[in-house]
Order: sequence, then structure tokens, then C-alpha cells
Amino acid sequence: MIQAKGIEKSFGTLKVLKGVDFSARKAEVVSIMGASGAGKSTLLQILGSLSTPDAGSLTIDGVDVLRLGGNSLAEFRNRRLGFVFQFHHLLPEFTALENVMIPAFIAGRSRKEASAAAVELLTELGLGERLEHKPSELSGGEQQRVAIARALINRPAVLFADEPSGNLDSKTKEEIHRLFFQLRDKYEQTIVIVTHDPELAAMCDRSLYMVDGKFV
Repeated sequence: MIQAKGIEKSFGTLKVLKGVDFSARKAEVVSIMGASGAGKSTLLQILGSLSTPDAGSLTIDGVDVLRLGGNSLAEFRNRRLGFVFQFHHLLPEFTALENVMIPAFIAGRSRKEASAAAVELLTELGLGERLEHKPSELSGGEQQRVAIARALINRPAVLFADEPSGNLDSKTKEEIHRLFFQLRDKYEQTIVIVTHDPELAAMCDRSLYMVDGKFV
């Protein structure tokens, strides 16, 4: 599903990624661990097409991602990739339902279709009674579930998560961790998770460790 080779990235004179190779199979859950500054989030952003490497190649679901540009790249990212971050980035003026529907609108789906898909996902994630609540009216765990539903609305092939449970209490964290694996089992998505949490890493099919811009 994902094949990256020789990924390099520098910021000024600082070389953050030093020829990284990474691969993940369909429906595999892979965690990436390492100290702060090791390059984990930079790699995740490149794998997710949010940043461009200085060198290397990247293929996702048979598509040469680095050859895409402009609208083609934006469309690929919207339809084939999903993102969950430590800070959920929900739009405060919109309800949970409306936040989840936004990527579906961008993909050109009708309001009726987007609404039905969003209701189904939110209900499945235990938020069926919270559809019309705005983010300020939801707990941290509920907000993260809304963010996960938003990431899944277009049924992406790959879900990228960067410290997805970093801001949550231990009980909510465990629920979010289990949720990723339930979603993988149901939708067969490939999931790549950057985390500092050893419990989450231990649950994954594989766990990779990064030091100074390389896997060790």
C-alpha cells in the first residue's frame, strides 16, 4: 500500500531525514516511535503528501505521489488519505455532523449522501446523540472521535495519525487506541501512527523506531 525509498528532507542546514525507507501493507497498522526531533512527524507529513521530500520516491496504492501536483494532488489526498492529529482541528462554529461532512463536500458528494455517511460514522463511533453539538460542547475524547470520523468520511486507503491520543486521559486513550484497530478490521485501512505511547506501539502489527532521521 505504501512504498517510500530514500526519503531525505532538510530545513536549512539541518538534515532531518537521511535516506529513510518505509513500507506498509494493506490493512497493516504500523507505529513510528522515537524521541522528539527524530524526524517522525516530518516523515509522516511526507508520506501523507503534506510536505515534499528533497530526494526519494513515494508510491501509495499504486500512485506515484511525487509526480502529482496542484488539483491532482489535492484530489488524491482528499479521496485516498485520512489524517488525525493530536489537536483535532475541528471548526468551532460547526456542529460535529457538519465538521465530518466537510471532506465529503470537497470530494463532490451531495449534501444528502455526505450527511448519511457522516451520521453512520458518528453513530458507529458512539456519537449518535451528539450530532448537533459544537466542539466546545464535547469532551476531548468526543472531539477526537469526531476528528477520526472526519478522516474516514471518504473511505481513505490510508489513515495517518500523529500522536492521536497525546492529549487524552488514560481511559479515553485506551478507547481511542482500540478504535483504530476496530476500524482497521472493518474497513481494511492501512494505518500509520506516530506515537510516544509504548502501549499503543505494542498493539500495532509493527513498530519502528527512529533516531536522528533514520530507522534503527
